[in-house]
Amino acid sequence: MTVIIWVILCLIWGTTWVFIKFGLDDLPPITFAVARFILSAAILLPVILIRKLPMPKGSSQWRLLILTGLLQFSINYSTVFWSEQYISSGLAAVLQATITVFGLVLAWIFLPAERITKLKVIAVLLGIVGVAVIFADQLRVESVMAFAGSVAIVIGAFAAAQASILIKAKATGMDPASIVLWQMLCGLPVLIIYSLAVEGSPFAHNWSWQAIGSVAYLAIVGTVAAFWLYYWLLARIESTKAMMISLVTPLIAVIIGNLTLGETLPPQTLFGGILILASVGLIVFRKRTSSQNRER
Repeated sequence: MTVIIWVILCLIWGTTWVFIKFGLDDLPPITFAVARFILSAAILLPVILIRKLPMPKGSSQWRLLILTGLLQFSINYSTVFWSEQYISSGLAAVLQATITVFGLVLAWIFLPAERITKLKVIAVLLGIVGVAVIFADQLRVESVMAFAGSVAIVIGAFAAAQASILIKAKATGMDPASIVLWQMLCGLPVLIIYSLAVEGSPFAHNWSWQAIGSVAYLAIVGTVAAFWLYYWLLARIESTKAMMISLVTPLIAVIIGNLTLGETLPPQTLFGGILILASVGLIVFRKRTSSQNRER
């Protein structure tokens, strides 16, 4: 079951890149992100009420949700949406893939059971090289703003990795739907304030059907479904294995871009894809084989 959910998450997050592109044609980045998360929260709130899930308990749970909400939603998503104005989606994908590097180190610090091994290091580096190979022709930084966007993506990747590790370490017993909702509600105020102050009234923007459809898809599929499944998965497998998803999604995004937007597949896509799949196999299948051997 965990493998199926893992694959589903790769497919979901692999399609979100194209919808971000669609939405940015009409909407400024942070307003776009705010609309996505407000709709997501509006969907999750009735679900939580119907299921009668409890509110977070105690100051420790609230501190965890506030911190991870700021890291995952205020910082990570704002940097992705903002940076893609100045850098290619390919460069953004490569830099976002550093989530796995940060996750490997942070897991070693916060999750004593998850050791750094040579195999994990080789697998993560192999995957990042695979992503870089695919987007080799897009790895240019052509201006000061492009450099700033690149730095912002890396900061966002660190924030996302830290949020995942903290949830894995400290959110034991919390329902995934509750985690997602309260993280978003804690992370939204910063984004709302910024969007109103810098990008102006949301009613002044072009809410085309393309923009509305992009917001709806990213909210329902890319946020509610994806994070619900992700936190369910994170509670059941090693964090490094869960974060390997960020290496596979750029490959899927390239294929989706070719199928839906007619974007040309780089000639090195096959080679880069093989490297990515090899990196995933080193962790996913070797770990499973080792576990089976121990059971015998």
